[in-house]
Amino acid sequence: MTPEQYCQDKAARSGSSFYYSFLFLPEEQRRAITALYAFCREVDDVVDECQEPDIARRKLDWWREEIARVFAGNPNHPVGKALLPAIERYNLPEEHFREIIDGMQMDLDYDAYPTFTELSLYCYRVASVVGLMAAEIFGYQDRQTTRYAHDLGMAFQLTNILRDVHEDALRGRVYIPMDEMRRFGVEPRELQMPQASERLKSLFEFQARRARDYYKRAFERLPEVDRPAQRSGIIMAAIYQTLLDEIEADGYRVLERRIRLTPIRKLWIAWRTARLEKRRAKLYRKQLKGASS
Repeated sequence: MTPEQYCQDKAARSGSSFYYSFLFLPEEQRRAITALYAFCREVDDVVDECQEPDIARRKLDWWREEIARVFAGNPNHPVGKALLPAIERYNLPEEHFREIIDGMQMDLDYDAYPTFTELSLYCYRVASVVGLMAAEIFGYQDRQTTRYAHDLGMAFQLTNILRDVHEDALRGRVYIPMDEMRRFGVEPRELQMPQASERLKSLFEFQARRARDYYKRAFERLPEVDRPAQRSGIIMAAIYQTLLDEIEADGYRVLERRIRLTPIRKLWIAWRTARLEKRRAKLYRKQLKGASS
């Protein structure tokens, strides 16, 4: 198995919504973003699958060393080898990879977050930094697009937090800020219950509104000129926003079941969004041509 095949297999087996957005990329960009995603999966799995925190820390330290080897040009791991050409072509910063690992380590250092300020740092490291690197791979002309990428990463992570709130609580992790839980009269142990009270549902609705605000802010910041290049991020957003819609339509019963979209539905959303964006880009080019004539 080549490094590229290893990363492709890692992405495909994850069943992530991100995988479906990669399908519409040119081959070189698809290999780069798949390698980046595989790296994120590797370091995330260290924390999620390792039962001993000390061993998990040592494994994360190994990945810090591997990133140093990648940037020195001599990686050992298949993911590191797949990342090497992507880093060289798209000028991805070493510090961003270290930020992602630091974000994963926060899962070992924190089991709850006092306020949204602390949670924001976690979301930035594990999601927004990935969005910033994805934006580099996809390409952009306007620097404003990096602000879009930051906010879209925040939106994705906040959606994940709401979707996985019960599963995370059973693992002893609470990603909803503690001051907001107190505001709604909710105790952390209630997140482990099989059903949500009205207080909990109100808390979940508040979290969903924050995620929607980040989606809205992200797309307000995306310049029209960069929409075609950033199409994969737009496809991801369409899938994630549909997931958020489903959570809302189900009455925020995320403690009872984990809301999922089927693979065929994700693929359909991806295809439909890609088609709509293609039409939008064509109209934009026509408007530019008319304005210059």
